[in-house]
Amino acid sequence: MNKKRSEYLRRPDRAVAALVRAWSGIPLSIRAVNFLFQRVFRLNADVPYSVHFTSRVIVGKGITIGRNVWKSFALSGGCLIQGGNGISIGDDTIFAPGVKIISANHDPGNAMKWKPQPSVKIGRGCWLGANAVVLPGVELGDHVVVGAGAVVATSFPSPATVVGVPARQVAGQDGCASP
Repeated sequence: MNKKRSEYLRRPDRAVAALVRAWSGIPLSIRAVNFLFQRVFRLNADVPYSVHFTSRVIVGKGITIGRNVWKSFALSGGCLIQGGNGISIGDDTIFAPGVKIISANHDPGNAMKWKPQPSVKIGRGCWLGANAVVLPGVELGDHVVVGAGAVVATSFPSPATVVGVPARQVAGQDGCASP
C-alpha cells in the first residue's frame, strides 16, 4: 500500500479534505469559514455561491457569473462587488484580492438611490489584478488583463492588457506594447 493511501486510512479527515480540494479547488478550511459567515452569520446570505468572508457582494439587479468564476469569489478576500445595475462575468475569469466591481453610482439628488446606467460586462478568460477597480458601464472583452491597482473607467476590446489610473491599454493582441 502506498504511503499516501495508508495516511488517508489513518486520518480520514485528511482524505475528506483532499477530496473536497480536488473537487472544488477551494481548501476545506476556507470553505468552512465562508460557510460559517455566509450561512450562519448571514453575511452575503443572498448570494447562491461561496463568497470569501472578508468580501461584500451587493446583488442589486443581479450578478451573473460563468463557469469557475465562483472560485475567485470564494478565495479572493477584501473584494466589493456591487451589482446595482447588473454585472455579467464570463467563464474562467479570475480576480485577485481587493478587486472592486461597481455597477452603479449614487443619485446626486438622493444618496439612497442608484443612478440607472449600463451594466458592467466582463468577458471570458479575463484576469483582474489585486485592488483593480471596474466602474459602471465598462465592458471588457474576452482575455483582458487588468493590472493591479488599475481604475477601469472605459471599455476595452479583447484581448488587451490595461494598467494605470485611469486605465490605458499597454498591450494588444500580439502581446506587444501599444504606441
